[in-house]
Amino acid sequence: MTATWANLTAADLGREIDKGRIHPVELVEFFLDRIVTHPQGPRIYARATPARARGEAMAAAGRAKAGLRKGLLDGVPISWKDLFDTAGVATEAGSALLKGRTPGRDATVLQTATLGGLVCLGKTHMSELAFSGLGLNPVTATPPNLNDDRAVPGGSSSGAAASVAFGLAPAAIGSDTGGSVRIPAAWNDLVGLKTSAGSLPLTGTVPLCEMFDTVGPLAHSVEDCAHLLAALQGQRPADLTGSGLTDKRLAVLETVAQDDLRDRPAKGFDDALDRLARQGAVITRIKAPEVAEAMGLAGVLFTVEAYAIWRDVIEKAPEKMFPRILDRFRSGANFAAVDYVAGWRRLQDIRKIWAGRTAGFDAVLVPTSPILPPDAQRLMTDDAYYVTENLLALRNTRIGNLMGLCALTLPTSQPSCGISLMAPPGDEARLLRLGAAAERALR
Repeated sequence: MTATWANLTAADLGREIDKGRIHPVELVEFFLDRIVTHPQGPRIYARATPARARGEAMAAAGRAKAGLRKGLLDGVPISWKDLFDTAGVATEAGSALLKGRTPGRDATVLQTATLGGLVCLGKTHMSELAFSGLGLNPVTATPPNLNDDRAVPGGSSSGAAASVAFGLAPAAIGSDTGGSVRIPAAWNDLVGLKTSAGSLPLTGTVPLCEMFDTVGPLAHSVEDCAHLLAALQGQRPADLTGSGLTDKRLAVLETVAQDDLRDRPAKGFDDALDRLARQGAVITRIKAPEVAEAMGLAGVLFTVEAYAIWRDVIEKAPEKMFPRILDRFRSGANFAAVDYVAGWRRLQDIRKIWAGRTAGFDAVLVPTSPILPPDAQRLMTDDAYYVTENLLALRNTRIGNLMGLCALTLPTSQPSCGISLMAPPGDEARLLRLGAAAERALR
């Protein structure tokens, strides 16, 4: 029986706990053992938290026995990206610059999830200071990719995705600044939710760009993401029952998002569109020139803030960083303050244009990534290859961040190829309902 636990969704495990068929302590011991014994465990987890996990599981078991479970996921263990503070346990954000950094209290979202009954298995590896969508990290560890052992897993929530894909956690919590939940989710055939900026508190979360940073789940299903979001919010989950695609208006964004689209991602995307249409969705292709303009602002908006936050720490010991990540941070020094302010003012105008253009649609669709996961070794040795793949990896997901949207990536018929549904900020509940219907169509 326990052999199947690694393949069940978080929600299914929660239902088994509710029926008394799984004991939360046995469940957490199962996953703690997998973390230690699985050959990829050291590449996925920066550190496990067994004492905490066992204590939380025992408390969940007591609530289950008394009929006082706090929700469907009470007693279900999950992993946390190593930029969420954990009291008394190192939080290093994938960087030697933060080695030994041990906070005194949990991140706010971790506190809320723990109060809701979720069990913390440990902290997963990530891209250095979250500033790469590739998942390549020669400083700490590069987690594996589910579909290609030579490829990177996607980042920056790389270990988060790998922990779920390799059965070392039922679900994971990551962060998304330019695609860092959606890319590793897509490249490992998972569901990933980018929440709206400001919808979840960032207190106790190691920052990259606070204007864009968001918290989000990676899981096996849309249902899992709905329940995980609710646990992070301390609220009831979105009701996914009765959702459908009939007469849903879905826009396919052609501007930027279809450029340089490689064969397999294109095949997965086109097949997904056909399946959605067969279930009654109305597909319309749109152009949005404001997207191209917004993409031109990404350099100043992301790098200036990132370097402003980290400059003093970085410049005390730059030799501790992976040179390509160091260079990306330092590029933020190339812009004037007036460029940054002007960029944000223009982006606010662009967001209004986008909102008006897409107001009649239930969601806007893009291929989650235009490329497949790149070869890890070649990224280390071929500069031109690194630059090209790094820029393309996050290009489509960054659209959602720039426009201030919430977004959901779903697997397609092609391994490591996702389709993303983007909706207005604050519209997570409706997006999850639409995503649940889309998920059924894409199976």
